[in-house]
Amino acid sequence: MKYGGNAMAGGDESLLSELAELRAAGHAVILVHGGGPEIDEALARRGVGSRRVDGLRVTETGALDIVEAVLCATANKRLVRACLQRGIPAVGISGQDGGLIRARRATSPSGEDLGFVGEISAIDPAPLQALLDGGFLPIVAPVAISEDSVHAYNVNADTAAGAIAGALRAEAYITLTNVARVLRDPADPSSAINALTIAEAQAFAASENCASGMKPKVLAAIEAVGAGVKRAYICAAQPGALAGALAGNATVIG
Repeated sequence: MKYGGNAMAGGDESLLSELAELRAAGHAVILVHGGGPEIDEALARRGVGSRRVDGLRVTETGALDIVEAVLCATANKRLVRACLQRGIPAVGISGQDGGLIRARRATSPSGEDLGFVGEISAIDPAPLQALLDGGFLPIVAPVAISEDSVHAYNVNADTAAGAIAGALRAEAYITLTNVARVLRDPADPSSAINALTIAEAQAFAASENCASGMKPKVLAAIEAVGAGVKRAYICAAQPGALAGALAGNATVIG
């Protein structure tokens, strides 16, 4: 599942309780997290500008160290500590560890350079499988390593989570965000979408109404299902979110 940075602002208690319940029921779980709001705050404290193109954060040289520190240390280890406090044997890693996520320099869909933002070129699920086989819950920060292993790349958390889910052919891929469902019209709360086929999701992702941060979420869900995940779910991070999503209280893609 992917735990968005905006969703994380609401607190982790409910989600972590559900994670514990899923594990107790025998399910293997991987958590990929974001950290956008925390990154924005850290950049602002250091006087580093922040901007996005097509919903993706532009990561210049001066920002990369800050992004890496927030995602791989601050946000990741906070979630690890919170899990351990609840008896969940969590291990925090990034996409760099074990060569989990390899990436090349990316450009935005509109062709703009994004700095040290990576386009995923390969996923090696072996590190995650080893952790799962050992009984651990992997918590993954979406920072990839370059194909030549020289430097890091910031990777959109939705993109990373969808690619990991697809590589593992997960039973389900859940995106937890700050809206209950994908909206067909972002300005109309009543336009919530209950379900999309892959073809419908692709058409929606290409439309003007799928904008800003929702586009990478929908595209990641499409990639995950296309790679073998049975269903993808986009829903709000709220009490009972995981069980609710699997029961259909979400935008279901697939």
